[in-house]
Amino acid sequence: MSEDEKLLKEAKKLPWEDRLAHKNWKVRNDANIDLAAVCDGITDPKDPRLREFGPFFRKAVADSNAPVQEKALDALIAFLKAADADAGRYAKEVCDAIVTKCLTGRPKTVEKAQISFMLWVELEAVEAFLDAMEKAIKNKVAKAVVPAIDVMFQALSEFGSKIIPPKRILKMLPELFDHQDQNVRASSKGLTLELCRWIGKDPVKSILFEKMRDTMKKELEAELGNVTGNAKPTRKIRSEQDKEPEPEAVSEAVGSVPTEESVADAPQEIDEYDLVDPVDILTPLEKSGFWEGVKASKWSERKEAVAELTKLASTKKIAPGDFSEVCRTLKKLITDVNIAVAVEAIQALGNLARGLRTHFSASCRFLLPVLLEKLKEKKPTSTEALTQTLQAMHKSGCLSLTDAVEDVKVAVKNKVPLVRSLTLSWVTFCIETSNKAAILKVHKEYVPICMESLNDGTPDVRDAAFSALAAIAKMVGMRPLEKSLEKLDDVRQKKLSEMIGGSTGDPSTYPNSGVNQSSGGVITTGASDSSFVKRSAASMLSGKKPIAAAPAATKKATSGKSGTNKKGDGGGQTTKVSKPVEHEDVEPTEMSLEEIESRLGSLIQAETITQLKSAVWKERLEAIVSFKEQVESQTDLDPSVEMFTRLLCVIPGWNEKNVQVQQQVIDIVTHIAATASKFPKKCVVLCLSGITERVADIKTRAQAMKCLSTFCEAVGPGFIFERMYKIMKEHKNPKVLSEGLLWMVSAVDDFGTSHIKLKDLIDFCKDVGLQSSAAATRNATVKLIGVLHKFVGPDIKGFLSDVKPALLSTLDAEYEKNPHEASAVPKKVVKVTDSTSSVATGGMDGLPREDISEKITPTLLKGLESSDWKVRLESIESVTKILEEANKRILPAGTGDLFGALKGRLHDSNKNLIIATLSTIGALATAMGQPVEKSSKGILSDVLKCLGDNKKHMRECTLSTLDAWLGAAHLDKMLPYITAVLTDAKVGAEGRKDLFDWLSRQIAGLVEFPDAIQLLKPTASAMTDKSADVRKAAEACFNEILRVCGQETVSKNLRDIQGSALAIISERLKPYGAFQDNYESGRSVSSSMTSKSSLKAAKPNGHGDRTSRHGSRNAPSRAVPSKGSRQESIMSVQDINIQSQALISLKDSNKDDRERIIVRRFKFEELRIEQIQDLENDVMKYFREDLHRRLLSADFKKQVDGMEMLQKTLPSMGKEVIEVLDILLKWFVLRFCESNTSCLLKVLEFLPELLDLLRNESYTMTEAEATIFLPCLVEKSGHNIEKVREKMRELMKQVIQTYSAAKTFPYILEGLRSRNNRTRIESADHVGFLLDNYGAEISSQLKSLQIVASLTAERDGDTRKAALNTLAIGYKILGDDIWRYVGKLTEAQRSMLDDRFKWKAREMEKRKEGRPGEARAALRRSVRENVSDPAEQSGDLSRSMGIPTFNRENYGLPEIHTDRLPMPRAYSGVGLTDWNEALEIIEYGSPEQAVEGMKVVCHELAQATADPEGSTMDDIVKDADRLVSCLANKVAKTFDFSLTGASSRSCKYVLNTLMQTFQNKRLAYAVKESTLDSLITELLLWLLDDRVPQMDDGSQLLRALNVLMLKILDNAERTSSFAVLINLLRPLDPSRWPSPASNESLAIRNQKFSDLVVKCLIKLTKVLQNTIYDVDLDRILQSIHVYLQELGMDEIRKRAGADDKPLRMVKTVLHELVKLRGTAIKGHLSMVPIDMQPQPIILAYIDLNLQTLAAARMLTPSGPVGQTHWSDSTANNAAPATHSADAQLKQELAAIFKKIGDKQTCSIGLYELYRITQLYPQVDIFAQLQNASEAFRTYIRDGLAQMEKNAAAGRTPSSVPLSTPPPATLNLSPRYGAVPPVNADPLNDSRNMNAGGEPPNFSLPPSFAEDDHRLANAVPQNAPYDPSGLQQNFDEPRNDRIPSGVSNGTLDAIRERMKSIQLAAGGVNPESRNRPLVQVNGNVGEGHGGMQGGILPMDEKALSGLQARMERLKSGSFDSM
Repeated sequence: MSEDEKLLKEAKKLPWEDRLAHKNWKVRNDANIDLAAVCDGITDPKDPRLREFGPFFRKAVADSNAPVQEKALDALIAFLKAADADAGRYAKEVCDAIVTKCLTGRPKTVEKAQISFMLWVELEAVEAFLDAMEKAIKNKVAKAVVPAIDVMFQALSEFGSKIIPPKRILKMLPELFDHQDQNVRASSKGLTLELCRWIGKDPVKSILFEKMRDTMKKELEAELGNVTGNAKPTRKIRSEQDKEPEPEAVSEAVGSVPTEESVADAPQEIDEYDLVDPVDILTPLEKSGFWEGVKASKWSERKEAVAELTKLASTKKIAPGDFSEVCRTLKKLITDVNIAVAVEAIQALGNLARGLRTHFSASCRFLLPVLLEKLKEKKPTSTEALTQTLQAMHKSGCLSLTDAVEDVKVAVKNKVPLVRSLTLSWVTFCIETSNKAAILKVHKEYVPICMESLNDGTPDVRDAAFSALAAIAKMVGMRPLEKSLEKLDDVRQKKLSEMIGGSTGDPSTYPNSGVNQSSGGVITTGASDSSFVKRSAASMLSGKKPIAAAPAATKKATSGKSGTNKKGDGGGQTTKVSKPVEHEDVEPTEMSLEEIESRLGSLIQAETITQLKSAVWKERLEAIVSFKEQVESQTDLDPSVEMFTRLLCVIPGWNEKNVQVQQQVIDIVTHIAATASKFPKKCVVLCLSGITERVADIKTRAQAMKCLSTFCEAVGPGFIFERMYKIMKEHKNPKVLSEGLLWMVSAVDDFGTSHIKLKDLIDFCKDVGLQSSAAATRNATVKLIGVLHKFVGPDIKGFLSDVKPALLSTLDAEYEKNPHEASAVPKKVVKVTDSTSSVATGGMDGLPREDISEKITPTLLKGLESSDWKVRLESIESVTKILEEANKRILPAGTGDLFGALKGRLHDSNKNLIIATLSTIGALATAMGQPVEKSSKGILSDVLKCLGDNKKHMRECTLSTLDAWLGAAHLDKMLPYITAVLTDAKVGAEGRKDLFDWLSRQIAGLVEFPDAIQLLKPTASAMTDKSADVRKAAEACFNEILRVCGQETVSKNLRDIQGSALAIISERLKPYGAFQDNYESGRSVSSSMTSKSSLKAAKPNGHGDRTSRHGSRNAPSRAVPSKGSRQESIMSVQDINIQSQALISLKDSNKDDRERIIVRRFKFEELRIEQIQDLENDVMKYFREDLHRRLLSADFKKQVDGMEMLQKTLPSMGKEVIEVLDILLKWFVLRFCESNTSCLLKVLEFLPELLDLLRNESYTMTEAEATIFLPCLVEKSGHNIEKVREKMRELMKQVIQTYSAAKTFPYILEGLRSRNNRTRIESADHVGFLLDNYGAEISSQLKSLQIVASLTAERDGDTRKAALNTLAIGYKILGDDIWRYVGKLTEAQRSMLDDRFKWKAREMEKRKEGRPGEARAALRRSVRENVSDPAEQSGDLSRSMGIPTFNRENYGLPEIHTDRLPMPRAYSGVGLTDWNEALEIIEYGSPEQAVEGMKVVCHELAQATADPEGSTMDDIVKDADRLVSCLANKVAKTFDFSLTGASSRSCKYVLNTLMQTFQNKRLAYAVKESTLDSLITELLLWLLDDRVPQMDDGSQLLRALNVLMLKILDNAERTSSFAVLINLLRPLDPSRWPSPASNESLAIRNQKFSDLVVKCLIKLTKVLQNTIYDVDLDRILQSIHVYLQELGMDEIRKRAGADDKPLRMVKTVLHELVKLRGTAIKGHLSMVPIDMQPQPIILAYIDLNLQTLAAARMLTPSGPVGQTHWSDSTANNAAPATHSADAQLKQELAAIFKKIGDKQTCSIGLYELYRITQLYPQVDIFAQLQNASEAFRTYIRDGLAQMEKNAAAGRTPSSVPLSTPPPATLNLSPRYGAVPPVNADPLNDSRNMNAGGEPPNFSLPPSFAEDDHRLANAVPQNAPYDPSGLQQNFDEPRNDRIPSGVSNGTLDAIRERMKSIQLAAGGVNPESRNRPLVQVNGNVGEGHGGMQGGILPMDEKALSGLQARMERLKSGSFDSM
């Protein structure tokens, strides 16, 4: 034993750790071998030995000895195969060691290192693996980098992107692109291509291309073309392998439906967003000056700032942050005045949405309403930016349909149609890009929105709504929509079903279509099951075919899917999808001869095999013959096919030199391939190279070709061709190529082209065959192309257009030898399905089609919409170029947007572009083939409309496009579009003639075509056309229809044809016989039924049925006379049977619903097809059968008969006619549009009688009815027949009288804008008529005369003349004021007008009609003369007569329009300047006339307000009450007038005039209480009226009423306001409520009225603290007293329990008064009879409030708190008061200072203090403040100064009563004694009285004493209180009964005075509040005794209160008196 052996033996005893670290490399090597063996023997992955071995490998793989290192890797591999994922803990350190030491070693070492890396990935240690790879690619040694890239490539290729995250690899690649080593760069490119297979090309391009050099980009671009399909993983991680079933189960599962696992393995979409790192943009945005830039005044700076944000946000992924402020800024910028800034902001939002995705959701919801509103912008740049941004928000997940529903509801009601249509288009996009589950949640929200939009007046909105509904139906199916769609009419349902059918995609587009996609490819279970195949990333580059199962599986899946697609098209061989295609291993593995022999066993004799190895050819020949016999004798060859083939390939092999042996070998292979049920492709691969070479040898050619054909039958020609291309191309023998091509000729002839990839074959012919220098090869190639032409047709020429001209001519000759045979059938059949079927990628002809979706870029589509025609033309040419590059063979994918853009170009303003577009569309149809029907988005309809062009060249181009379309699609699919165009009004006679000719040519080539029956009706209609050419072409087309459909089919479809067209058709059918019955039934049924096609026929040319125009001229020559008479008899019998029915049936009639959908327009628009259909349905529903048959007949004679039937019964059917008036008017409009003279004259005869009926029924047309009829009447008034024009003229005058001049005027003005000169002339004459007869009614619209004036510049002389005549009439009425209304005119126009006006003035002078403009005086006189009946003059008898003023039928109001002011020349309303005349017009004129008066009033008020010190205001103040009274009366009249349907203009004027009046306080104060009562009552009643919101501008009127009411409360005299409102709290007289009465009871209405009054009182009461001295408390307390007394205590208790609001409000007012005035409130009860029995209720409430407030310490010390009753407790105490004047003054000042100290009453206190300083200037108030702080004294001083300023400015109230005026020691005259001071404190007063003091003595002036004695004698003592008397006295002027001064006197005099006050208490007059304050005069006149000296100055209210108290003090002595 050697030393080494001993060493190794001894070392085996050592621990593993020591052995692996031994210093002798052999020991280490042996240890690694043993370790590998141990690991191989471990079967349990949880074996504890594995955990022991794990740490050893970190050092073992880093061994410095290369052989040891290699063995260590073997051990590691064995370890990893035995371990499970738990071994991943050692991954990082081991991988790092491998990267450091192994990747630079021997090739075998590197390979094993890569195997170990793959096993680490299999054990899920992916992160450690990628971390190691990041270190590996940074190795300075290039040869270490390439293996690292290769292993990443292989890991990605085998495990897929689900296991290997592409994001990590994408980060590594950029630095590899610039590596200095070319092998590294090549490998990195290969890895990039592999990434493209897994995650797609676009994400890789966008992430990596910007980081590459241009050279690298170009190289990769070229390589990307070779990357096709999606990849699939071929290897699973260990944990998934453990879950796999047994192999037998797998095989069973493969044969059944796809398993869940296989579905999970399908390639998944990887979002590019997840592959990139987020970028923070907020920080650089702050630094960029964004916030300053967006606030800049220059738009360019704002745009630059936003552009910076757009640029920053364009990154793929934005880091989340606070973007709220950014969004608020962008929201403002979206509405920027500069469109460029707005567009930039919108684009920035789109980028933010794409970059932030769900983090931007809240901001998107915040911005969505603004973006949808912004869609109203018509600029293409703005619209495009908005569309892209909105789509980005949804695609990025920022917005869901659920989030947007409310905003969409608002947007679809936007008044701008563009907003509505684009919003719905966006909704459609969202639906199409959402999943089914999301749509199922929200479709209930969106279907009603779309259904409502289907009724929109704008076609684009309706189309968008249709698209949205179709998208919903496509997504969720029709079942959820059935209930909603039931509401649609037949036409819309049909259109929707067509759209849904047209939008349905191929089955392959649905998730379940690719069933076999998931079963392609067999996934390996790990490296342990198969040998490791090293793959290089560089192998992905061109020229090196990838060796992987994933691409093959992808191809199979794709082809299977495409085969499924084409099954629906009926072309080619269909691929079965029920059984998945199993993956077959194509590439054969190496196998030794010994293994082959052992597997064959005894099937072949050993002697035969031995002889086959012999060097003697005869022995080999004998052996091969024997071999052949033995093979042929085999009954079941299938199990041994491969072994037989392998044996023949080895011995004798394909290098056999003997021809006979070769022939035998080929025969045996042919026999095996033909006999075996399945011949594996690997066997074909083994034989193909040798067989191909044998084809070149003439001796074996026949056998070889037969063998190749047999191979084709076994595995399909596609596989054979694909393999032979490479063999033939690379073979050195040119014979191989030429003879191989000749075999291909025979193969194509035998098998056809359905199994061959034609693109590859054609490319091979072009690149190899035709380029060969050998003539034989070129000739063989030409033959091959020729036989291809036989199968695929002339389209193949497009693929060979770049061949040399000489070869092209040779090819053309070959084409002629092999003409295209569409029905060519292959001679031989393939036994198995070949996945390379060309039908999958081509079409029925098999030619390949190219996907051009990537070439249809947004730039190209944007160019098609460019404003520059050159750019548009270039874009159209680009499309043509794309088609040429694709050899005019394209797939439909991605062409939808292209067709949409081309559709817009068919309406281009540049005709040349339309021609180019037509040519391109034709080329597209040809290139796409049959799929164009589904992909074209209905563009065929727009193509056909081009036939309406009057240029022949344009029509010829259109027909050429139709030819191309027909070549691609089917004629039956084109017929619906053709039928629609044949009935389109916009297609002229030439276009229809050309289309009929084209149809005739196409149908002529068909033997049978039942679908042509769709053309019957438009053809029949055209046979009565006015154009002879159209009739002739239609007749020829009809003959072809009759030929291909048959007479029977045509006869069955006659029911849809009516009138003369039916007669013509019947005549053509006459020779066929057996048509009589069908014809008769067709006639009868057609007149009683309405079908969809008849509805369409009702509107050719947009003017009704064409047949009616010339039916009378053409019918006699075509119709059979007897037929007409027979038909008449049939109709007559039918009429007799239904005579008993009513002519008009009103069952289920709802006129309101019909009128509600009518959009008010002044401009005439022709009836749309759906409107005509609705009309016909209504006529059939409400009119008797015989009548509606006549009215809906296409024969004008029948229509005339129908009108005669109506005319006869018209007088007796007033109510019924009114109910269906709107339907009748629509029918008349239809007849106007047809312009049949006879029918039109009958209509004009009928209409005047109808208008007379309406007038007799007191009915006025509604606005909806006027909208239906008047625009058409005005537009058609310019008829070309004079007689018709005259009748229309008279009809218009009658309409003006019956309807309203003011409302008719706008329609006539629209006629001035007509394109018809005669219409403009007639409209100008109508304007003159209105000016002459109805000037006052249209006076507010005189500014429209400038439209008439503009006609004076027209070229047409008659138009100018009519305009001048009309303006002359205006001059006659308005005088020189007319120049204010004619607008800006040229000098020439002014000169013409001036001449005409002078002539008019002379004419008026000759006729003695006065001077121009004198009509105004006539109006004033008329107004004054007719004041006796103002209601009739105002056009408002309804209110005075008490009849309803507003209902739907408008009965009872003829006076509004007919009984106008009797004036021969109505006043124009211009130039009123006299104030009194203006008031007269307001008071007595109609509402429309009153507007002119109110204009003058407003003007005067504005001038007077501007100069408040002038005399004008003083004059107006005198008339303020009259003005407000007139306006108050006018409120009801104007509102009633507007409720009849008139404009609300007069209402606005009267409210505005009142507003201007009450904005001025002086004017508001001058309004009397009675006037204020009337006005407030009227305003509140109209605020409550439910009809006001329904008026024109009703919401504005309600706001105006509210604002006016608030202004009255603010500025009117507050005492009056309080009195009026308290008075209104009582129930309102029922007669005050406006008519008609609502459904509510009187109690409910009164309650609502009271609630409003309460709200007004609350507003007044809230500010009572500041206005307490502006009001007359006595008057307010009297109003409260009257209210409470009328209720009575019982009612008060009852209401208090019910919480009555009015009562509670009165109590609140009283409480606030008591709170503010304290006990001084008792001094303001002079107007309340406090001595009545029982006592007034108000006294108890005052006591209660005083007690409550005193307890809460909220009273000022100015009155007794403890007093609980009103009779003095010291009645018999006559002790005089003992307070001195100084004491009382101090007490009063103390109370005032306390008020000043309180924040709530400081202003009142300061004002009282100021009054004291004014009344008693000698008093030093600061002497009372000696102990106060300096700050308080300063505050008092400043406050008094401010009060003095206020008083000087007039802001001081006129009277501020003091609670108890402080007495002063005054020197009185000798006649009167000194007045003792008045007690200021009732508490002290009460105390002093109890002490026996006497009250002060007053001596009244003699005159007052005498008056009181007279009153005492006249009124009995203790007169009871009479509320009615009090109420009666409210309206009488009051007499002053309070003395103007008080002097000293005896107690008797005071008693007498108090007695007189008590006796007069029952007749107090409320007007006393208007008296001025008591004037103190030192010298009284003689009549009053003349006071000498000063008198105590006392407030009037305080005096009255004092007198009342004095009376109560001595009430006990009255009895004795």
